[in-house]
Amino acid sequence: MRMKLVLLAGLSLMSVPAMTQPATADGTGVAALVGALGRINSATSPTLSPDGKRLAYVSNSSGVPQIWVQDVGGNAPARQITNLTDPVGFVIWSPTADELAYQVLPGGGLNTQIWVVKPDGTSARRLSPGGKENNGLDGWTRDGRYLLAENNARNPSSRDAALINAASGEWRFLTSNTGLNSITDVRGDRAIVTRLVGRGDNNLHLIDLKSGRELLLTPHDGKAQTGWGELSPDGRRLWVSSNIGRDRQAFGYIDMAADGTPSPIRYLATRDDAVADSALLSDDGKTAALVWNANGRSKLDWLDTASGGITPGPELPLDIVSPYELSQDGKTLLLTGFSANRTGDIYSIDRPSGALTRLTQSRHDGVDLGKLVRPELIEYQAADGVKLSGWLYRPPGAKGPLPLVFNYHGGPEGQARPTMNPDAQALVANGIAVFAPNVRGSSGFGKAFMAMDDGAKRVDGVQDIKATTDALVRMGIADPKRLGIMGGSYGGYMVMAGVTEFPDMFAAGVNLFGVVNFESFFRETEPWMAAISTTEYGDPKTQAEMLKQLSPIHKLDRITTPLFVLHGANDTNVPVVEAEQIVASLKARGVPVRYTLFPDEGHGWRKTVNRVRSTTEIVDFFVQHLKAPAS
Repeated sequence: MRMKLVLLAGLSLMSVPAMTQPATADGTGVAALVGALGRINSATSPTLSPDGKRLAYVSNSSGVPQIWVQDVGGNAPARQITNLTDPVGFVIWSPTADELAYQVLPGGGLNTQIWVVKPDGTSARRLSPGGKENNGLDGWTRDGRYLLAENNARNPSSRDAALINAASGEWRFLTSNTGLNSITDVRGDRAIVTRLVGRGDNNLHLIDLKSGRELLLTPHDGKAQTGWGELSPDGRRLWVSSNIGRDRQAFGYIDMAADGTPSPIRYLATRDDAVADSALLSDDGKTAALVWNANGRSKLDWLDTASGGITPGPELPLDIVSPYELSQDGKTLLLTGFSANRTGDIYSIDRPSGALTRLTQSRHDGVDLGKLVRPELIEYQAADGVKLSGWLYRPPGAKGPLPLVFNYHGGPEGQARPTMNPDAQALVANGIAVFAPNVRGSSGFGKAFMAMDDGAKRVDGVQDIKATTDALVRMGIADPKRLGIMGGSYGGYMVMAGVTEFPDMFAAGVNLFGVVNFESFFRETEPWMAAISTTEYGDPKTQAEMLKQLSPIHKLDRITTPLFVLHGANDTNVPVVEAEQIVASLKARGVPVRYTLFPDEGHGWRKTVNRVRSTTEIVDFFVQHLKAPAS
C-alpha cells in the first residue's frame, strides 16, 4: 500500500545537527558553525517508481523542502522536480503510473494543498480546492486510481476522509463531520479509516465502499490508541498496533467476519521495555516490518504473518528510523534514518542479508560529523516518585556544574529523543550544556504516563520542571545560577509555566510558538485542533476556570526572567496572538523581551534561511545571559 507513515506518538519539532568545534577568540568560529549547521541538508519521504528504478524524495538542499528524483544505483545526479517558494511536505509515487502526488504548505501553514506532477516536473495539477481549508494526503490505492485524502471544508471542526479520482480530480467523501479521519488502507470494497476523537484517543473503522456502511473495529473504555491499520490481501485480517487492554503499545491483528464483525485484538509482538512505533505490511501480506521505540531509540523486527514468528532485524548505525515502503515480496525496506551525529538520509535494507544501503548523501559542508555530541540518557525521579528521564548534550571534556539549557519538547504527547538538534549542538559548542527532558505526559513510555498531565493534572507536569532542574543541579551537572529554559509549541507553554511558577529559577528563557493563554488558544486555533484538545487540556465551555488557572498569561506579573519569543506569522495551530500577548505585557512592565516574527513560516521553521537565523539568535541570547561566571 502506498500511504503516508502514520506515527503513533505526538508530533515533535525536528531539526538538523551542528558541528562542535571550538570558537576562535573573536567568535568567528561560532558564527561559521551556526551558518553551517543551518545549511545541512536532509532527505525524507522516500518513494520508489513502479519499476523500482527511480527514487523520489523531499530534500531541503535548495533552501526550501522540494521534490527530487534520482536513479537507483546510478551515478547521475538527483534532479529537482519542483521549485516552489512554499515547502513540500510529502511525496508519494503512483504504484501504477509515472505520476507523483505531493502536498504543499502555503506559507508553511496548515492549509496544505494536494498536487500531482509527472516525475520530469511537467503537468502539475492541484486536486484540492486551494483555499484556506486544511487538506491531508495519505497515499494511493493499490490500483493507482485514487488518492487517499482528508479535508475540513465541510466542517472546520473535523477532517473528513475521502478518495480523490486521480484522473478527474473528483472527491468522494467516506466520513462526515466527526473527528479527524484519514484512510489507512483500501482492499477491494473495504476501506479502513482511523478517527481521532481526542488527543491520545482514536478508533479504527471499517467502511464498505459499496454501501457506505461503517463499523467500529476497536471499541474501548477510556483513552486508547490504535495505529498501523493495513489489510491482508483477502481483506479479512487487519494488522494493527494498539494499547487497548494494555499500557504499552504492541503489534497484533483483528480478524473480521464476512460482514465485518471484528474479533478482539490478538497481540503477537509485545515488549516491556519499548512501545510499538510504526510498521509496514508487504503487498503479498506475508511479511511485516515492525519498528519499536525503546527509550527513544529505534529497534527493527521482522514478522512472518503466517506463523506469527518474530525475527530481530539488523543492528542499525542509526538512532531513529521511520519505514516508508516495503517491497511487494517483503525483501526490501525503504526507510529514513538519522542520529545526533548523522544527517537525515534515505536507506534500504535487504531483509535476507540484513545489508543496509545508503541511497542519499545529504551534504553537511563545513560540519565535521565526527565532532558532534551524542547525548547520554539521564534518569531521575519527580517529587512524587514518578520515574523521569531525558537526554543530556554535554560539552566534550567539560566538568560540572555547567551553564545549562533545559529544552522541553512539544506535544505535549511528544518525546525527547537522541535527534539532530542544531540549537543543542551550537550551545554545546559555546560551552553550554543542554538537557531535553521527558516529563509526565510524554509519549514513548505507555499510556498511563502520557495521561499523567491531562486536565487539572497539568500542574503535576509543571512541577516536573522544578524536579528536573533540582535533579540536574543535585547531580553536579547544572550550575543553579546559570540556567536557561526553551521549548517549541507545548514546549513553549512549559517555558512560560517555568518562568511564572519558578520566577527565580532561570536566567533566560526562549519561547518558540508556544501557548500562553488557553482561552485565546481555543478561540483562535484551527477548529479541529480545538475539538481534539479538550480531552488533553480541558473543555473551555465547562472548565474555563481551570484553564484560566493553568494559563501563564494571568501570571506574567511574576516574570523577571529575560525572554526571547519567536513565532511564525502563518501559524494557525498556535496562532501568533499567543506571542503578541506575552510581548505586549512584558514590554509594558519593562521586563527584557526580544521578539522575532517570521512572515513566511507557520508552526515551526522549514526554510533554511529562517532556521539559520533562529539558531543564531537563540544561541546569542543564551550566551549573553548564561556565559558570565557564576557569582
